[in-house]
Amino acid sequence: MKKINIAIDGPSGAGKSSVSEALAKKLNYIFINTGSFYRAVALYSLRNNIDPTDENEVIANLQTLNPHSITINNQEQIFLDGENITNTIRADQISKYASQIAAYKLVREFVVNRIQHITKNDKGYIMDGRDTTFRIMPYAEVKIFLTASASERAKRRIKQNYESGYNTDYQTVYEEVKQRDYQDSHRATDPLHKVEDAIEIDCTEMNFEAVLNKIIEIVESKVNDAK
Repeated sequence: MKKINIAIDGPSGAGKSSVSEALAKKLNYIFINTGSFYRAVALYSLRNNIDPTDENEVIANLQTLNPHSITINNQEQIFLDGENITNTIRADQISKYASQIAAYKLVREFVVNRIQHITKNDKGYIMDGRDTTFRIMPYAEVKIFLTASASERAKRRIKQNYESGYNTDYQTVYEEVKQRDYQDSHRATDPLHKVEDAIEIDCTEMNFEAVLNKIIEIVESKVNDAK
């Protein structure tokens, strides 16, 4: 099947990364998780004791980070200065930090430029994030807006945290999900929203395979229409 580019947007915890990764394996595409790049910047900042609420301090620290020090391999593992940080950046502390600094225009430009440099103008990429369909890959042939209720996303986050060795309670995670939704949809630069030509999939009551098969169906339809 002819390869195209696929962009998947949606709120935090909707399953974008898991679905995108599985989709990449099914279609033999390269998966790039845009959130991982923000988390990598967040980890770098956190290690330098930078206050995420101080935009000037965050930007000053960002200027010391070589964009090429953030890399990704074909196994979707992300590295910072050669260190595999794939699991480290999944911690809730990093997630909250990343959401805060992602609101800053220069941080977003840094990440967008880095990812576009990696992808260039090739086909066969699947990217997920919260601005992928309109900022990073607006030219994608297939655009998906994957969403689910805040309650369902909190439950999924707790399960993910447990599997990564972190114990968290429902109410705390639920409030964090709601706060992250507000931050993402109200930030001054590239607020989260569904673009006109994106197909919305509400997966609150869908299992993983159903979501995956739905997107594959959409991709196959797009490829066939282009013939």
